Amino acid sequence: MWLTPVILRHLLSRVCTAYILHLTVAGPAHYSHSLHSPGAMALARERLLASLSALALMIAAWASPVAGGHPADQLQILWGQTKVLSDGNGDQTIALMLDHAMGSAFKSKTSYLFARIDVDIKLIPRNSAGTVTTIYMISEKDWKTHDEIDLEFLGNATGQPYTLHTNIFANGEGGREVQYRLWFDPTKDFHTYSIVWNTDEILILVDGVPIRQFKNHWDAGVPFPVYQPMRLFGCLWDADDWATQGGRVKTDWSQAPFVAYFRNYTASGCAPSAGGSWACGPDPSGSGGSSGWMDRARGGGRLDDDVKQQQQLREVQGKYMIYNYCTDEKRFPNGFPKECGLA
Repeated sequence: MWLTPVILRHLLSRVCTAYILHLTVAGPAHYSHSLHSPGAMALARERLLASLSALALMIAAWASPVAGGHPADQLQILWGQTKVLSDGNGDQTIALMLDHAMGSAFKSKTSYLFARIDVDIKLIPRNSAGTVTTIYMISEKDWKTHDEIDLEFLGNATGQPYTLHTNIFANGEGGREVQYRLWFDPTKDFHTYSIVWNTDEILILVDGVPIRQFKNHWDAGVPFPVYQPMRLFGCLWDADDWATQGGRVKTDWSQAPFVAYFRNYTASGCAPSAGGSWACGPDPSGSGGSSGWMDRARGGGRLDDDVKQQQQLREVQGKYMIYNYCTDEKRFPNGFPKECGLA
């Protein structure tokens, strides 16, 4: 039976929520700060990726490229009540919306093999409990060996802070969760969230301040994303089974529609070019020469060589980090993952 746009919309509304469908089956979380179970999260992610893969060809006929201007030249709307807003200067903002019927999502038109990505986000104000706003890079082939870099903003009740949940998968191996409380209200204004991924390290930055560094320790037997292109996705969906205080606080649908805003999306990376090669672009941050984000991998500005950013990283981790898998003895009673003990 051919899928009509109406039936397809019904299926797509469940793709993001498929992310957490297995959580109730997997049982309660067993580690700190009301985190959802890593095993359950992996199962939910597998359901999500399977859904995305199965629907990729079917949605092509209905997927709507954002028209004109920027960030429209780099992003494609996938589904949901997604709107493109323009201000008096012609600058564009993408609004992802969530109501009781469905969430919404977009993706980058280009896949990258190493990249720097920056995007300004303004999160859902007031009572955002149960909602998850996310940007993540992910490879699109075999789930068992997939790579992924996650930034997930877990909503909360009015007056309570957001949690920024980060995770990194390499060659299908994840479970590298680190969580933060941000040092500002991310609903009052736009803030810049960045991913820098090169052959040397993965950095996650907030307003230019590094909050997480994951180094390439491939030579020590630690998987690192080095050979699979990844595409950026943005998504807003309901995850009240686990997102807020371990699922104890549910989504208040009287507050719907929930809206998160994205603007000033810039991406520079190694993208496919003529002849099957990969061409690397300039640094969208405007620093570090023609390709400063990639020069880090050549010894030209790694975080380890930047005293100021090292200090910023230590300060953020000391003041605002609320969970680190590398210090969770209950979760790893027989010893921490190998990368936790490497400098």
